[in-house]
Amino acid sequence: MYAYVDRPIDTLCNGSRFLLWAMRGWTNAIENRTCPPVALAPGFSSMGLMLMIQDFHLAMALINKDGLARMVLAPMPHRRITEDEAVLLALWCELTLDRRARVRETLALLVEEDSVALVERAMTDAVAKLKAAGLAPSDPSNGVMKEAKQ
Repeated sequence: MYAYVDRPIDTLCNGSRFLLWAMRGWTNAIENRTCPPVALAPGFSSMGLMLMIQDFHLAMALINKDGLARMVLAPMPHRRITEDEAVLLALWCELTLDRRARVRETLALLVEEDSVALVERAMTDAVAKLKAAGLAPSDPSNGVMKEAKQ
């Protein structure tokens, strides 16, 4: 998680950047009382990820509804990764590496006990679709991220 905090967005790989955009867009839709899947559909469609939108929406809805604390995501134009965004990006990356036990342990600190397995399953299914599209999120410490623009 700390590998992501306060990083410029343009240092993220495409998969992580897409997830950050989707998470912020989902939050923005909720704040504007708009249906998140409808609001996000054009972006998911343009990336060939319409089959992922339900899994992503379910994960975000459960995190939002059953969260032990309110997660705060930055507005779309914010150029750096916030702390809560870093936590979520780290979870997506852990699932890319098939570290499901770690994800469940972290989710147990974030959401009600009854939702842990549901969130983990929805995120796992979403990550599988990202991987299939060649957009697997990656950990910034593994050297896969783009170099920051000077």
